[in-house]
Amino acid sequence: MSFNRKIQVFFLLTLLLTVIGVVTPVSAGIIDTLKSKITGRSDKIKDLEKDISSYQKQLQKIGKEKSSLQREVKTLDITRKKLSTDIRVTENKVSTTSLNIKKLSIEIRKKEEGISASLDVIKATIRRINEIENNSLVEFVLSSDNISDLWKDIDTFQQFQSGMGKKVHELQSMKSLLENDVTDIEGERKNYISLKSKLSDQKKIVDNTRYKRNKILKSTKNKESNYQKQLKEKQRLKIAFEKELLDLEAQLKIAIDPNSLPSVGKGILSWPLDKIRITQYFGNTRFAKSGAYSGKGHNGVDFGAAVGTEVKAALSGMVVETGNTDLIKGCYSYGKWVLIRHNNGLSTIYAHLSLIKVKAGQRVKTGEKLGYSGNSGDTTGPHLHFTVYASQGVKVVRLGDIKKITNCGNARIPVAPFNAYLNPMDYL
Repeated sequence: MSFNRKIQVFFLLTLLLTVIGVVTPVSAGIIDTLKSKITGRSDKIKDLEKDISSYQKQLQKIGKEKSSLQREVKTLDITRKKLSTDIRVTENKVSTTSLNIKKLSIEIRKKEEGISASLDVIKATIRRINEIENNSLVEFVLSSDNISDLWKDIDTFQQFQSGMGKKVHELQSMKSLLENDVTDIEGERKNYISLKSKLSDQKKIVDNTRYKRNKILKSTKNKESNYQKQLKEKQRLKIAFEKELLDLEAQLKIAIDPNSLPSVGKGILSWPLDKIRITQYFGNTRFAKSGAYSGKGHNGVDFGAAVGTEVKAALSGMVVETGNTDLIKGCYSYGKWVLIRHNNGLSTIYAHLSLIKVKAGQRVKTGEKLGYSGNSGDTTGPHLHFTVYASQGVKVVRLGDIKKITNCGNARIPVAPFNAYLNPMDYL
């Protein structure tokens, strides 16, 4: 091989080894800055989550106290503080997600530039190899000074080809990493949109909590005696409503085909909350024995959950209807509720919500957000009430259309015969 050709091959080999896989050095400092900011946001989120945990413990402690105006106001004040901290956490998560998107965008751009530069070198190298290989074997041998140099030249050329093969493989790896980055950034963008929506929801719940606090203070004129009078009247109306509703459901005669229901088993339904704390089970619970529910037992399971906790569908299905019994003055019932009919013969209700995020006729997937837990309706504290029905037996009615119901004639709620209420723990 002539001296000039040796120089050409050496130059191409050096260029190939140094350029392929090297990305533009610009923006490296920017990425380091973004990483530092992301770490700072993450640390801030951890500190805020500690505050949230403290507020939740305070609310649990207050919930065990006797009902009083002071307890009610204190609960609402701490709930508002907790929700405000929730908002700050979400704001930091939104900011962190935005920073992640910026970082990924820069990394994607760097990889694209590196791939582009590498492809140009590979194309030039392949063209030069073809030129070299087009020389005849005789020309190649005659151009060498001696046999020893010839073997060295052939060995160098083979190393060159092997090196290019290795770099092509590295290029393929870089392309794969780029595709992963593109997938990650799409996930971050979806997360960003979801967090922005959650932020808006949390602000609405805070406003509603503030309104509820002011309403209580106004209606009681900040006097404990007035609050206790309202509490007694509420209890009277609640008991009257429960008796009439139970009487109505006792008269419903709907045969439930056992073959229409799934076999009892764990995991048929998913938990409706990320963190599970059961405060009351199904059936003849201690609270039921104390006189609640007119002695007929608790028709679902209660999960302790602070106001503003995301509530999720236990299984895919269709939203039959949503409602809010609080719109009917003096109707102490489910408050804000969502009823879903699933494809396996079961239906589920999620009650006492603070905000509803779905509408009738909407299809939902397992784990999809339905709304946020709250303290609406008849409750002794913030929680999620979760009932499982045999779909054959449950229907949503305007109570006044089928029976005279104290203070709740205009309310629309699900009703079912006793045999249609199923123990949620049999399926969770």
